[in-house]
This record gives sequence, C-alpha cells and structure tokens, in this order.
Amino acid sequence: MTRLKQLGALSLAALLLTACGSSTGDRAASGAGIGAGVGAAIGAVTGLSILQGVVIGAAAGGLTGGLTDASTINLGDPIWATKSQPANAGAVSRVQAALTRLGYDPGPIDGVQGPKTEQAIRSYQRNNGLVVDGRATAELAQHLENKLS
Repeated sequence: MTRLKQLGALSLAALLLTACGSSTGDRAASGAGIGAGVGAAIGAVTGLSILQGVVIGAAAGGLTGGLTDASTINLGDPIWATKSQPANAGAVSRVQAALTRLGYDPGPIDGVQGPKTEQAIRSYQRNNGLVVDGRATAELAQHLENKLS
C-alpha cells in the first residue's frame, strides 16, 4: 500500500469515526482520540511506524471532528459529557403544555412521558434543529417556553 493510499485510508477512517458530541471541542477531542487509535492500528500493519500513524490519525481525526457538526454524523455524546437530567413530572407537564400550545400532540398533560409525548418531542426537536432524543428535560421545557414568548 502506498503512503498516499495509507493516508487516504486513515483519513477516511477518521472521518467516519469522529462523531462523538455536539460541541466542536467534544468532536475535535473525540476525533483526535479515535484517529490516534485508528492511526496506531494502520501504522502497525502498514509501512508507517505506529508513532507516525498515531500522529497523522490524531491530526486527521481532530481536524475532521472540529470541522464537522452533529448534523453531518452523530454517534451520540462522548463518554465524558454530562447528560441532561431527566425532567421531573412538573417539567414533563411544562413540556406537554408548551407542545400542545405549539400544535404538537403529546397526549394528556399529565406529567408522564409516554410514547405520544416522546413522539411529539422528537417532532419538535427535528423541526427546530435540536438533537433528536425524545427526552423531556428541564432544558427542553425552557426552550419551548422561550419559543412561546
């Protein structure tokens, strides 16, 4: 395998795998880590040294992760990211009420996130360019209420 093909394979692998996180920093960091791992593997089985593979992979992965966004490819949040806490019944009710006012049908406003509420949340998130996870969170309730203001 020529060096150019090796670098192309490494870049393609980094591009396909640098998709953790929604922030540029998370994507660049996860891309660099994943790229370094892929680079080490490619370096071990090709004419590159392992160190050359790691350096090239980390650079390619970091750049790719930093230059793409979650709408391009998204493998979810990186392991170190803090997850939003699920909303309590009061926040679920706020989400349901706001969704209803905006024309989505979350079912009854009862503070319980059932399948109908989850589907309404997913529709709203998709229509508003948000990460589509279907979860009722306090952050989502605030977003919806700001939309109504």
